[in-house]
Amino acid sequence: MSTEPSITVVLVHGAFADASGWNGVIEKLQTAGYKVIAPANPLRGIHIDAAYLADFIKQIEGPLLLVGHSYGGATITNAATGNENVVGLVYVAGFAPDLDEKLIEVEDGSKDSILNAALQPYKYSLENGEMVDEFYIKSELFHKTFAGDLTEELAAVMSAAQRPASVLAFSEANGEPAWKKLPSWAVVATGDKAAGSDVVRSMAQRAGAKITELEGSHVIMVSKPQEVTDVIMEAINSYA
Repeated sequence: MSTEPSITVVLVHGAFADASGWNGVIEKLQTAGYKVIAPANPLRGIHIDAAYLADFIKQIEGPLLLVGHSYGGATITNAATGNENVVGLVYVAGFAPDLDEKLIEVEDGSKDSILNAALQPYKYSLENGEMVDEFYIKSELFHKTFAGDLTEELAAVMSAAQRPASVLAFSEANGEPAWKKLPSWAVVATGDKAAGSDVVRSMAQRAGAKITELEGSHVIMVSKPQEVTDVIMEAINSYA
């Protein structure tokens, strides 16, 4: 009989990033014997992204723990709704929006975030030919804004490889949140200048999440993978 844990951990990255940000966490979870998947988040809008993730996780058998970083938190909040295999949600410096909330409006109230001033817009076209904005973080501001507790050299690599996020990711209204029916955990990075520590903390409190505060930047899973893994393991153990 196999002794491999049955739960699958799905790690969802956020804006201006890709799944490689989870590498340290993935290694630790795999060493512990857990099945881990870190899919690509399209970053084309909350409706598209949540639908994509919802379809993806429907094809995974067995119980699922969804973990979202930053905008990935909003993605899992929407995608998990209605999926009975999802047993919990973990927010890592992540957004946990409520019904009809728009992240752009929530972020406007943050006193900790400096992200808006660091964004560089570009244009891309939708299928109907409409041109909309997508955003990168300016390379000279990436370290300070996004990854302040990493070395300048590593932050520069991450900046060069960043993936842009559509304005639709932040301007579209969110759907019915899964945290209203599922247990949740949250890692709040006290030095988060991207999402904003205040916004992340407030959303986590509203969701009734068990909160762990860690000193570090928005990419706390990169700078402190063990501590973030510990929170994920706590969520896993609560299901087991």
